[in-house]
Formats: sequence, structure tokens, C-alpha cells
Amino acid sequence: MFSDIIKNLLAEVAGIENISAMGAFNIRNNGKSAGRNSTKNIQIVPKEDGSGIDIYIKPGTKNENVHIPALVTETAVHDVVYNDFHIGEGADVSIIAGCGIHNCGSGISQHDGIHRFYVGKNARMKYVEKHIGEGDGEGQNIINPETHIFAEENSYVEMDTVQLKGIDSTKRISSAKLAAGATVVIKEKIMTHGSQYAETSFDVDLEGEGSSINLISRSVARDSSRQLFRSKLCGNNACYGHSECDAIIMDNGIVAAEPEIIANNVDATLIHEAAIGKIAGEQLTKLMTLGLTEKEAESQIINGFLK
Repeated sequence: MFSDIIKNLLAEVAGIENISAMGAFNIRNNGKSAGRNSTKNIQIVPKEDGSGIDIYIKPGTKNENVHIPALVTETAVHDVVYNDFHIGEGADVSIIAGCGIHNCGSGISQHDGIHRFYVGKNARMKYVEKHIGEGDGEGQNIINPETHIFAEENSYVEMDTVQLKGIDSTKRISSAKLAAGATVVIKEKIMTHGSQYAETSFDVDLEGEGSSINLISRSVARDSSRQLFRSKLCGNNACYGHSECDAIIMDNGIVAAEPEIIANNVDATLIHEAAIGKIAGEQLTKLMTLGLTEKEAESQIINGFLK
């Protein structure tokens, strides 16, 4: 059904090994549907204008997941997709996304995914997204994801995003609006090398009493790559917000952090932490005394940092 390139990308970005054993899924390749399946509790409906899909998860759905990988396997393709997720009240589900680009040409291959999450009262959602780029061509791989969360009362959202190789440029935009008692946890891991550029922007409004947000970004900038981390937390009620940016710079890498916290309520507690620096010499020395080369020691430290 699929080429080896597509199979390998599906396995790497979304953990898909056997489609026949999947539940709900939607596979997109080069801007077109390459496979789709709905279940009793998870309905995937294509938008009328063909620009994306709506995923409807019934209230009370438990322990189910949906896979929505998007691939670009040709050069000079610019894919833009709009996916809306409607998670019913009291549901508890996992969404496995991810984008893989295989570019063996000289053109720019680009995927822009705009995802909106409408999370119902008392619902729980885990969202996993992995981005990779590959190919032996001279063209560029670009991925620009957007994630916008609308969390209703007492809902819980956890997002894990990873980008560790092959993406020449990325601008990652995320926003969240939290109602009373809603909790959002976002964990981001990025590694850039060569002349790559990665930009991350978070914009969060803590609207409801008892709402909370925890943003954790860990990144490594190697060679002459550049990274920019922006975060803006607005506390508009009695709430808790925490933003953390930890980065390792190597070679001629550059990392900038631009935090902003705004407390519009006397009971809003907002915290930002940032740490940027090179690998500590004593860490390298300790591992090298155990028989590792300097490069091996660096890899061990980076792997542990991004774990």
C-alpha cells in the first residue's frame, strides 16, 4: 500500500507499524489523504473545502487514541492543513500527530499544520507530536506547526513535542485559554545543527480561577544554528503559571529567550526560569574518565538532557 519511505516515516513520527491494527487514524501525504478510519467513539470528518479534518471524540470516551501523521515525500511541496479536535466532556484520549519530510530534490518542502483543540469539561487529552526531516537532496525542509488550546473547566491537557533532526527552519506557535480548574502541561524538545533556525512562541491566558500552565522547553543549538524562545503568560484570575527554558549551546550556536509574565489579579502566581550555557567541563571530564571519548561524552550528556 505504501512505499518504504512512507512506511519508515510513519514508524518514526507516529509509531505506526501495522495500519490494519490501528483504531482511528488519518494519514496525509503531500497534501492529500492517504488513508482514514473512524471508530464508534472517534469520528474523522474531512472539511468541505478540503483544507483539513474535524475529529469528534464522543463524551466519556476512555483509553482510545487517534493517529494523524502528515508527510511530505516530494520536493517543492507546500502543504497547509487545518485540523480541529472536539474532545467531549469527560473523555480521556491520546492524539498522536507528527510530521515527516523526505526531500531528495532541490526545492523547498514545507508543511504548515494548524491544530485547534476544544477540550470539554473534565476531559483529559495527551497530544504527542514529533517532527523529522530527511533526504539526500539540496532542498530545504520547513515545518511550521500551530497549536491552539481552548480548555474548559477542570480539563487536563498534556502536550509532548519533539524536533531533533533534519528541519532547516521552524516557527512553532502555541496558544492556550484556560477556564476554571483547567491544567495544561507542555513539554518541548528541540535540537538544531548546521545553519538551522527554530523559533518557539507560547501565548497563554489563564482566565479561570484555579487554572494552571506549566511550559518546559529544553533545547540544544549546535554548529551555527539559532534558536529563539518566546513565552507570554497572562494571569487574569487566581491561577498558577510556570515557564522554563533550558538550553545548551555548542560551537557557534545562538539561543535567545524572551519571557513575559503579566499578573492581572492579585492572586495570580507567575514564574519564569531560563538557563542557557555550554556543557560543564566537569561533566565531560567525569564521563571521559569512564572511557568515553569527548564526542561520546557530549552525546551522553545531550541525550540525558533531552530525555
